[in-house]
Amino acid sequence: MYEKDNEFGSGDVEMLQAAAVAHQALREQISRVIVGQDQVVRALLAAIFSEGHVLLIGVPGLAKTLLVKTLADVLGWKFNRIQFTPDMMPADIIGMELLREDEQGTRHMRFMPGPVFANIVLADEINRTPPKTQSALLEAMQEQQVTSMGNRYELDRPFVVVATQNPIEQEGTYPLPEAQLDRFMFSVWMDYPTVEAEETIVEMTTVPQSVVLEAQLTKEQMREIQQLVRRVPASRHVVSYAVALARATRPKSAASTEFAQRYIEWGAGPRAGQHMVLAAKALAVLDGAAAVSTQHVREAAPYVLRHRIVSNYMAAGEGIGPDKIVEQLLAEITEPQYT
Repeated sequence: MYEKDNEFGSGDVEMLQAAAVAHQALREQISRVIVGQDQVVRALLAAIFSEGHVLLIGVPGLAKTLLVKTLADVLGWKFNRIQFTPDMMPADIIGMELLREDEQGTRHMRFMPGPVFANIVLADEINRTPPKTQSALLEAMQEQQVTSMGNRYELDRPFVVVATQNPIEQEGTYPLPEAQLDRFMFSVWMDYPTVEAEETIVEMTTVPQSVVLEAQLTKEQMREIQQLVRRVPASRHVVSYAVALARATRPKSAASTEFAQRYIEWGAGPRAGQHMVLAAKALAVLDGAAAVSTQHVREAAPYVLRHRIVSNYMAAGEGIGPDKIVEQLLAEITEPQYT
């Protein structure tokens, strides 16, 4: 049954080609507003194609908000931005039940949806708010629903959360708990632009401009692509490689390396392997490939693993962060042999 359910038919091949064309159209529209950041855009599109949530980390002024808003525009999705602050309450995110009076004068409770009711939600500076409020997003991210006063309300699909963090200003912040970090498919670092890109940005933003973006996909078309991503074949070889990388991050596992045992306190759970394979499938769709390669897994690994690895005091003392650890694991873990 597993093999039959994952057969890739001729209709899927045609849809794959259409998805690759749509991907290029999206990139072209995004490039009209966002200069450079090609790898970041590719990672965000891969996450969206697999309906995964993203933690976007970068210093202020790199146009993180503009990038997410531009994505929503070229997708034609409803977009809401939530600016997280220390005094924010869960109801400020999910909504609340309010007592309302109808035309007949009868009073009743009515649910007023919060800003989480959108297709793409920008959770700006998510680590600025206490854990109680951060956790209000957990149910929405995992179950695509929210609960208020015992009543459940479904969110519109597709539904993607992109949360931002400022890595350098930590005063007054509340680090995300591991349970919430694990809900994010990707952790993506947004770096400074190149010299050429920065010069272009300055030129573009200091003259009159009016860019009208065209939506490239309907929500129904995106849902079809997201279902296609899950049907893309991933061989046992590819799955074994993703699992091997995830297990190598666990210092007490027999699969871990001496490097991992020396510098890692806690490693990634099974969701890391799931997300690596799913992300690799999405990257294959972006490339128009009808099958997943281990190179797609290698590309996805840093995004999936960096926020799931807890380094120890020895790593901190030697200045070895999660990115360096993932880089070393990719160098040390060999691909499983075909059988």
